[in-house]
Amino acid sequence: MFPSIRHLHCLPVWSSHDFILRYVQTSSNVWSFVLSAPDTNSYIAMGFSSSGMMVGSRSVVGWISADGSGTVKQYFLGGQRPNRVLPDQGNLTLVSNSLSITSRSSRLYMAFQLNTTQPLSRLIYSVGQIAVIPSSPDYTLAEHRDKVSTTLNYVTGSSASKIPHSRLRKSHGTLNMLSWGILMIIGAMIARYCKQWDPIWFFSHAAIQSCAVVFGISGVICGLVLENRLKADVSTHKGLGIFILVLGCLQVMAALARPNKESKLRKFWNWYHYSAGGMLAVFAVANVFYGIRLGEKGSGWKAGYGVVIAFLILFSFILEFKMWGRK
Repeated sequence: MFPSIRHLHCLPVWSSHDFILRYVQTSSNVWSFVLSAPDTNSYIAMGFSSSGMMVGSRSVVGWISADGSGTVKQYFLGGQRPNRVLPDQGNLTLVSNSLSITSRSSRLYMAFQLNTTQPLSRLIYSVGQIAVIPSSPDYTLAEHRDKVSTTLNYVTGSSASKIPHSRLRKSHGTLNMLSWGILMIIGAMIARYCKQWDPIWFFSHAAIQSCAVVFGISGVICGLVLENRLKADVSTHKGLGIFILVLGCLQVMAALARPNKESKLRKFWNWYHYSAGGMLAVFAVANVFYGIRLGEKGSGWKAGYGVVIAFLILFSFILEFKMWGRK
């Protein structure tokens, strides 16, 4: 039986969308929850996550259909694509007949009970696109309009927005973006377009690429530690990162084994060095954008990094045009 609402703890958990959570421990192994939010003709969701990330979490999602009927389902968020968000799956043990959702005074009230001695403290709330409601037979869940990751202290009843391991995440992202995604490209541009300033171009190129490799190795180490702590499935991002690291290390080894200008092998070395460097830059830029997406940093980070890359590409075209003009 669901307890009276006056016996539940009540606290605002997402002020920008006016989400209010009520909860209480009904018995030693049953917890009752009521999530309320404005009725905007969209779904509302509450997820339980071990890492604070949306991917890998289990969510209770509810909505009111056009005919006025309410639906509440559990979803397993196995990935960021809609086909990886699976309805009626997950390891939340929901009490039978406890799921309900209703709309009163322009607010949704979604209620459910969990069979557990202690629910996860890292909770994720999301709200769907307006007028985009899951429907039978597959109940595909469209991408959310907004979401927030929080922590809840069930004893004190305090909730706070928190990104787990935020400092480590920022270090990983910043180091890899700066090293592989920016410095490596600048170093390559110096090697191609500044050879008239010999030997300054060479020492500048070597210094910048060395800094990029050092920062890059540090960023990869941060990423491996972060993966271990979050227990996140980032195999593609990790694989690309290791591939980029190997290419970077091979570039360093190639620089140490550079033949003399008079050597017949020098042209083959140049071909390899330029090709590997170009491949590294392409994969690095792609992996930075993919990492921003995985980190759920939104359009701001993508736009900022995109502007930097666009500027470097435009500047390269200008320098390339001038170089061919001199020839």
